Amino acid sequence: METASEITEGATSNDPDVGLRAVAALRTLTERLEVLQVDNARRSGWSWQDIATRLGVTKQTVHRKHGRRSGM
Repeated sequence: METASEITEGATSNDPDVGLRAVAALRTLTERLEVLQVDNARRSGWSWQDIATRLGVTKQTVHRKHGRRSGM
């Protein structure tokens, strides 16, 4: 499952194999999007607290997850 339309179709499938593969694909996509947007926010001068608030997590959680990668 790779394209957005395949993921969308799979997410509504009655076949558990297809549906669960769609869930896994969505998790992967979500992680990639989070990395991209956290990096964008940090490059734009956002604080860890600003990012954490938007993600609905604590500042410590977002910093622990992304701090080493961004070097900030």
